[in-house]
Amino acid sequence: MDEFRTTGKENITENLVTPIVYGADVAVAGGGVAGIAAALSAARAGAKVVLIERGFMLGGLATAGLVTIYLPLCDGYGRQVSFSLAEELLKLSVSEFCDGKRGCGNWLTDDTTHRSEKDPRFEVNFNPQLFAISAEKLLEKEGVKILYGCYAAGATVENGRITALLVEGKSGRFAVRAKSYVDCTGDADINKLAGEDTALFGQGNVLAAWYYGAGRNGYELFPLGVCDVPDEEKEKGAKGEKPLVAQRFSGLDDAEISRMVSLSHDVVLSDFRKRNAADAAFEPATIPTIPQIRMTRRVDGAYVMGADEMHREFTDSVGMVSDWRKRGPIYEVPFSTLHGGKIKNLLTAGRCTSVTDGLWDVMRVIPCCAVTGEAAGLAAAITDDITAFGVETLQSELVKRGVKLHESELSR
Repeated sequence: MDEFRTTGKENITENLVTPIVYGADVAVAGGGVAGIAAALSAARAGAKVVLIERGFMLGGLATAGLVTIYLPLCDGYGRQVSFSLAEELLKLSVSEFCDGKRGCGNWLTDDTTHRSEKDPRFEVNFNPQLFAISAEKLLEKEGVKILYGCYAAGATVENGRITALLVEGKSGRFAVRAKSYVDCTGDADINKLAGEDTALFGQGNVLAAWYYGAGRNGYELFPLGVCDVPDEEKEKGAKGEKPLVAQRFSGLDDAEISRMVSLSHDVVLSDFRKRNAADAAFEPATIPTIPQIRMTRRVDGAYVMGADEMHREFTDSVGMVSDWRKRGPIYEVPFSTLHGGKIKNLLTAGRCTSVTDGLWDVMRVIPCCAVTGEAAGLAAAITDDITAFGVETLQSELVKRGVKLHESELSR
């Protein structure tokens, strides 16, 4: 047993009175791309929005985690499938700087005749710090209240509704009360705290140690430790690369996460020494400031979508996403994957929506986070009771924003 752990069963009790410091129409937990999209979407619908972010920069894995590739908005055959905020945030990510390694030039004209499987997909590389600042300024412009260095540590629930989030920050413990809540934590933390049904990613995460370095070749991203292939895909013949270490990580245990971060630092240091030996000018420029964990816990929602449901039409679709790993597949995103069956005023967006392990690897990435974030944020602004909500209202508003709901609407 870890020498720092205790087997004592004594309880420590305190009489706490938690002040309600912030009130809003919509409270968004998590400031990754899904949280950015959800907060922006709700604010543009006229809602008063509070965004709670445990770190001190927006973007989550995309920025603090240095996973700086805004993956495709297209199907790989010349058809754009993700629109509205998914496209707006892609363009925002390179509004200050683009390194040119991936480009969307052929997507920025009205000429669609030169888009095919022979062309680059609709994706970009971006600078993490500039994207985070650009997103922050955009949210502030829309009136979103951002609370940095804060995280939800509890939720009060009455009659199937969250009445407040209990938040920890430098000021101590306080409460945020809203009409509706959006879980963009990436780990379904709010769902778990509120007693909603959740499910775990069974196979765990491989170690990743992406970092930026600079030397004779300039400023470069070194993506050490690629993402894994879900077991469901391995059964179909897909093969992943050899992991950096044999251990896998759930991403939900403090000691385990700490060990993972330490191991990733070991990998970065070792790689730096190797590169510096070959190039004396080489030095590390930026390392991730959050664990590079992909899949942990998700909502076990009203509907669980599977990887084999590409090209299927859903009557409650709130947008579409493509498969970043290969050309062809298109998935309509059912609204029923964005909420569970117990909590009436809780929506979910980002990498913890209701999908199988096989589809999780698709839905966790930036464009999908933007698509689900926009839909969840807008829904939270419209209703505080999912059980009495007609999805047609949400769909109508999304269409007004330029979202295409069904594959049949895409031009050939």
